Amino acid sequence: MNNTIYQTVIVGGGFAGLFTALHLSHQHYPRSVILIEKEERFCFKPLLYEYFSGEMGAEEVWPRYDELLKDSGVIFVKDAVQSIDLHEREVKVTSGDSYNYSNLVLALGSVTGYFGIEGAQEHAFPFRTGEDAIAIDKHLRDCFQQALQIQDAEQRRKFLTVTVVGAGASGVEMAGTLGDLLPNWFAAMGGNPAEVRVVLLNHGKEILDNDMNSHLREIAKNALQKRTVPVEFMMEAKATAIRVNEVEYLRHEQRETLPTSTVIWTTGTNINSLIKDLAISEESRDKHGNPLVNPTLQLLDFPEVFAGGDCATVQGNSLPATAQVAYQQGAAIAHNLKALALGNSLKPAEVNLRGTLLKLGIEESAASIYNSFEVAGEVGHLIRQGSYLELLPTPIHNFKVTTEWLKDEMFERHLHPIQTGEVIKWVGGAVVGLVVARKVIQMLGDNKDKIDT
Repeated sequence: MNNTIYQTVIVGGGFAGLFTALHLSHQHYPRSVILIEKEERFCFKPLLYEYFSGEMGAEEVWPRYDELLKDSGVIFVKDAVQSIDLHEREVKVTSGDSYNYSNLVLALGSVTGYFGIEGAQEHAFPFRTGEDAIAIDKHLRDCFQQALQIQDAEQRRKFLTVTVVGAGASGVEMAGTLGDLLPNWFAAMGGNPAEVRVVLLNHGKEILDNDMNSHLREIAKNALQKRTVPVEFMMEAKATAIRVNEVEYLRHEQRETLPTSTVIWTTGTNINSLIKDLAISEESRDKHGNPLVNPTLQLLDFPEVFAGGDCATVQGNSLPATAQVAYQQGAAIAHNLKALALGNSLKPAEVNLRGTLLKLGIEESAASIYNSFEVAGEVGHLIRQGSYLELLPTPIHNFKVTTEWLKDEMFERHLHPIQTGEVIKWVGGAVVGLVVARKVIQMLGDNKDKIDT
């Protein structure tokens, strides 16, 4: 008797995991699909700043998995994975259940890395989930309320100083958002918005150092200086300890402290413990410990297992840990899973990097389109929003969010004057990005390679 269980288990509901499941559903995959994820909501991380600032709502940026997977045929299991046995082809979850698989998809992502910095995990806020955004929001509002009750200017300043540790893309986007958002908050409470400080503290000499957005550095610097309160740059400052009311750092061999009641940690990631515990040899891992996969995104020693996103490394091909990479890998994994099920040949995953997008404040962004030209300001904001709307999971969710976005941008904020007939062309996230891009190309002229609106 053949006791083989023909089902595919996906562990992790981030971009790689969720989009693998959705693509399998759309392709009428002939085997059952189980998606295991400990959270009840999918977090569209590139737009998490918009959720935090109130530019977009929870139903847009932080939708429920049961809504996204409704009528897809995918079985959603809300549970935390306890262990993965590659030899027995078994996934155990904390509730005590276990799931055998014929194929497994690893999409567990990475976790926040604190690098052993004293007090960082206890006193600094990460920014990776909707819960993180809510926690930071509540903490900041509490700090501002306390500041309003303090007469001493120096003591008050501590509660009004927000420190962002790490000047990669996440830190820059967070600092830019805070530079516009927080002074408005404090002013609405009756405070003096000029007292608010946003400090970007970074170990390196430059923002966006060794980052795929490094070519946008000057645009980002200028934009951060033009926020409602200018972002303060504290470069070559290595955080050594995070305490309740201060950050200790080492700068030019001098140990100093910055009084601050809020520290947001955006620097570095670490390998997921489940990935670390996999029965994979050191030779089949990269230098960080993540498993290597071949061009078809299969583990080298376990071809029935696929992996994507930032919990795996394609052998001989360094790819950034971004949503656009994980999104495309999810589609490639789904294609190859169906090919396996039907006895067809597998295809190498083709990932096309379409450029970079960087939020630099409320309704301001920078976009590098296919690394051919750069756009900043209002047009950059529209391109960024339109491009991410294209990636929103499921057509229904995409349409709902795009409709709200169009209404907000075109009819309420009046950011970009467009004739009524043109609005029709903008329906759908993909069309939004493409139309704006075409407008930008027309504005470029023959010799210009940058626009700053």
